[in-house]
Formats: sequence, C-alpha cells, structure tokens
Amino acid sequence: MHQWRRWLYLLHRWAGIGLCLVMALWFVSGLVMLYVGYPKLTPAEQLRGLAPLQTQGCCIPLEQALQASGLREPKLWRLASVAGQPRYFFGDGRKTLVAVDALTGQRIMAVSEEEAVAAARHFAGGVAGQSLGPVQEDAWTHSRALDAYRPLHRVAMQDEARSWLYVSAVSGEVVRDASLTERTWGWAGAWLHWLYIFRGGALGPWWTDIVIGLSLAGSVLGLSGLVVGIWRWRFKGRYKSGSRSPYRAPLARWHHLLGLGGGLLALTWVLSGLLSLNPWRVFDASGPKLDRQAYAGGPVQAQQGPQPSAVLATLAERGIAARTLEWRRVGGQQFVWAQSQGGGLLLDAQARPVQALDEAALLAAAAPMLPQARVEQRQWLHAYDAYYYAREPHTMTGQRERPLPALRLVFDDAQAHWVEVDPASGALLQTSNRLQRVERWLFAFLHSFDLPQFLALRPLWDAWMLGFGGAGLALCLSGAWMGWRRLRPRRG
Repeated sequence: MHQWRRWLYLLHRWAGIGLCLVMALWFVSGLVMLYVGYPKLTPAEQLRGLAPLQTQGCCIPLEQALQASGLREPKLWRLASVAGQPRYFFGDGRKTLVAVDALTGQRIMAVSEEEAVAAARHFAGGVAGQSLGPVQEDAWTHSRALDAYRPLHRVAMQDEARSWLYVSAVSGEVVRDASLTERTWGWAGAWLHWLYIFRGGALGPWWTDIVIGLSLAGSVLGLSGLVVGIWRWRFKGRYKSGSRSPYRAPLARWHHLLGLGGGLLALTWVLSGLLSLNPWRVFDASGPKLDRQAYAGGPVQAQQGPQPSAVLATLAERGIAARTLEWRRVGGQQFVWAQSQGGGLLLDAQARPVQALDEAALLAAAAPMLPQARVEQRQWLHAYDAYYYAREPHTMTGQRERPLPALRLVFDDAQAHWVEVDPASGALLQTSNRLQRVERWLFAFLHSFDLPQFLALRPLWDAWMLGFGGAGLALCLSGAWMGWRRLRPRRG
C-alpha cells in the first residue's frame, strides 16, 4: 500500500509539472469565454443585414432556378438577397451549395473580390470596407458549418466595431462576422481554450486526438491530486506544525487547501471538457436512428410551389417585408417560411398564411421518423427546461434558435428518442436520445452550469463561475510554480 501511494504521489507531481500550465491556460481562456465567445453570425444578425425582397420583378420561377442549379433533389431551398439583389440558394445543408441569380436565372459560378466587398458593404448598411484577400480557413472560421461556403473573402469594415466580414466565394453571402473585440479576446479565449494552435496546420488531422489526450491527462492529474490531498489531510489530530496539512511552505499549503476545496470541481470541469468531444463515441447510441427526411414526407417539389411572386404579394398585403423565403415540407405538405424583421410567417402551397401547425399535424409528420416505435408522450413547452433552452449569442450554442412554444414528442424506442418541433414554422428544433441527454449533464451542465434556473440568477451565476474558475486557476498556477521550482537548477 505504501508503495502504491508513493507511485501516486510521483504521478501527480510529474503530471502536474507537465500539465499545470496547460490547465491554467484552460481556466484563463474559460473565464474569457464567459463574456467573449468565438466569432459567429447568428440568424438574427444575418437577417438584419439582408435587404427586403421586392415584390415587383422578383423572381424567376422555382423550376427554372432549380434547373439552373444543376441539382436534382436539394434539401435546402432558400431565397434571400446579396448586395440587395435576390438570389436562390440550393444545397444539402452540409457540403454542397449552389447560388442562382433570381433575376437572370444564371448560376453563380464564383464571387469575385469586388463583388464580395460590395456584398459586405451592403450587409453593413453602406459602411466602407476593404478586401483582405481570400482565405480557405483561418483562426476565426474553423467551423465545419462553413465548409459549403468556402473559400471565403475577408473584408475589413470601417464600422465602430472594426469588424471583419467573411463573404462566401460560392454564394456571395456574408456568413460570419468577427469584431475587433472578438478577434482580440478570442486569442486568449476560444482560440486558446480549444487548442486551435494545433488546428489548420501540419497537426490539423490530429487536433481532436491531441485535445482528447491532453484532457484525459488533465483528468488523471485532477483525480490523483484529489486522492493525494485527502490522504495527506489529517482529519483526526494535527501535524507537529499544528496544521492539518503537512506542508509548511505557504504556496504548497495553499495548493493543498485549494485542491481539497475545489479539486472536485476542477476535475469535473476538465472531465466534462473531454466528454464534449464524444471520445471513443461513448455517446453514440446503437439501434435505429431518427429519419429526418421521413419528417418532411419527401423532397421539396418545385412544381408544388408556392412561387415567390405569390408569397411576396400575400406578404405585401399584410405589410410584411420578407427578407428570406425558405421552402420546406412537413408531413408531405409543402410550405414556405417567410422571415422579416418582425418575425416569421408560414404559408401553404397556395401562398395562404398558416398561423401554426396543430398538434395532430406535427404528430403525423414526426411519427414516421421511427416507424418501429410509437409516440408515448406529447408535451407542450411554454417555458425552457433542462433539455430545451437558449443561451446568449456569444456562447458556444448561442446561434441555435429555441422558440417557444414548442412541442416535445417522446418515443418509446430503446434509445428513448425525444423530438422538439416548432408549430409556427414546422421546423425540427432539436432531437436527442437517452445517451445524448446524459451528455447534456456530463458536459454542458458540469462545464457551464447552464440550467435555465441558474442562468436566470445573474449576477449570482457570474459570481459562481468566476469564483470556481478563479480557484481552479490559482490551483493550477500554484502547481505550475512549484513544478518550475523543482525543475530549476539548484545552487551548490
């Protein structure tokens, strides 16, 4: 037993020498990310930068635009504007995207540097901009959600935020903005926290493995420290110094006390960061998976409409200036989701407004997603709960739209799938299985304590996050300092 303890002491000591500085950087960057996140363009920001679609002269029929795209059954059908001019967008929602000029019917083969600057200026409300050149991927565009839009044009805007706008060379859309604040603090925040120093270069293919390896090592360091700290603490009696801690040096004693007081939090925080990467696919459920195409009830059909001219005319009668139109199917019925600055409106295949899809229609559309199971529970969500909630825009999941009310459907399959749908738009908002809901607790909760009840208690939530993050930082810095002192050459 004594030998095992000695080996554990040595493991913690040398793991700390190797990892305490990395852990300290994680805590520092995590504290920064509480208030400044990785650059993104939220749906609300993107909608705000688009010009209203004009009723007169817009647009060529859907069939003509689809034929010009060269795609057979795209999943994405959208109409918006680029530099004030209407443009169709078709794609698979992942890696393929095609843009078609909605006035001429010509497919957009490439977007030039001058066109990108014009698109950025229009998006920014006429603010002047200067091209910084094209880029395939840089420090602020690592997201795989941008793959279909690459390469990207960077345009430096002369606005108050000194933003960089990223314009797709494929479609001409502005797909990301990065303010000076985000770019400056981002180096000490998300870029450092996610170890993007290893991303995009020669080590890029091994980035995930590097992060998993360091997170796993950090978890071992935290667990060994917690065990060693408890072993060294005298719950009964005291050491000769009169303290319950054996360490006489102030720094070592503080390290011991901090480890006992916050070591468990530090351990769960690092371990939750590891689990965010789904290492070894521990949260991948076996068995049948939800079929999203089955919810649609088939692909969108250009012949079934409605045509944009009819939709825009209906909206104009209601005084609505739409900025985007998106064609979608729900349970075999075709609709258009029109969005304006004032909100969204669903229209049917005859361009008639639909206030909301009823429960029966949503249930009929969702049931085929798991044909071998049945929906055993239906729940209307009029407030956020532990599994369906929204975060602030700068956070990692802040771009996700979580409208209320929403309908939750619970399936009785072995994986206990849940589906949340939006009655206003017919969109699938969120899907999850039992393991993914376990991940919600082991990652999201342990990493950011993001229960809606906690988030509503600001600034108490801020005080808690800053307090335990600061304690973790002090624990790691004290360990790094002791490690450096042990390694430095000693005078004779």
